[in-house]
Amino acid sequence: MAAAAATPTPSATDSDSPCTLVLCGKSMAENQIAKSLRDNNTLKLPENAGVSVLLRSELDNKPLEEEEEEDSFRIDSFMASLSTNRFGRFLLWSPRLTSTHDVVSQNFDEIPAGSVCVADIQYKGRGRTKNKWESPKGGLLFSFTLQMEDGRVVPLVQYVVSLAVTEAIKEICDKNGLPYVDVRIKWPNDLYLNNIKVGGVLCTSTYKSKKFNVSVGIGLNVDNEKPTTCLNAFLKELSVADYKFKREDILATFFSKFEKFFDIFLDQGFQSLEELYYKTWLHSGQRVIVQEKTGDQVVENVVTIQGLTSSGYLLAVGDDNQMCELHPDGNSFDFFKGLVRRKLD
Repeated sequence: MAAAAATPTPSATDSDSPCTLVLCGKSMAENQIAKSLRDNNTLKLPENAGVSVLLRSELDNKPLEEEEEEDSFRIDSFMASLSTNRFGRFLLWSPRLTSTHDVVSQNFDEIPAGSVCVADIQYKGRGRTKNKWESPKGGLLFSFTLQMEDGRVVPLVQYVVSLAVTEAIKEICDKNGLPYVDVRIKWPNDLYLNNIKVGGVLCTSTYKSKKFNVSVGIGLNVDNEKPTTCLNAFLKELSVADYKFKREDILATFFSKFEKFFDIFLDQGFQSLEELYYKTWLHSGQRVIVQEKTGDQVVENVVTIQGLTSSGYLLAVGDDNQMCELHPDGNSFDFFKGLVRRKLD
């Protein structure tokens, strides 16, 4: 599935410094799973990085470094806000980690479905076409797991994820009487605010025991104004001085939205979410140039985007009223600079 980087800053260096990974569950049973994973040394951890695994109950007895403690993810606040039945209830958190996506994907069989890994700083984040990304403090950087049985709709789950992010931000604005922070979806998996990228989604999957194991990674610029912009910078521009988005609130609200949308998606298909999705994305009625190769010649055509096809690609119509499906060519980093057209019957 297509991928996008959380914060578009290519990582220049790697680091082998040791890090802490804290395990925590919402319920007593989930905390018992955390204890078993820690006691049995079950987790597969990043290579070349000394990782100390702790339970949440042990964290107070082992203070973090000063730079790690400052503005670190508040586990207790997140768990208190979480109201889901499945997603986000088992948490792996680190102040500094290579890649949250690698942690969940490499431990899919060890951790409960719906588990989430959060990092304050990520220095080997994963993006589309195997790009590595450095994600600074202030971003909401997390990956979680889910399982699906129908492989035909697995590529569409990234749209459900993107929609849940935008709807979570809307709900937080409504609850706190904030001006509307209009985060929009750029197909297939980028998040934009005022035409500037503030986040992205990465979905990968493997097939095992007749199920698709899907690892979902999300990065959202919440309180880091560089290298682009962030949600709190936008509030500041609106002179909203008495409120700041908190990563814990966004994550808890996201899982509440996603759990609801995911159930609808599995029961009724993505069509039941399309109307809401189209209100949030950037492309309805957008005219784009696509290239077609005919012999030795490359012909450019202008088409108008109508929506999504059942397989998750862009549905468009040409000036000749011919319906077509738009696919990325796989070479261009910007999907809209590398679209190819396939005519539909």
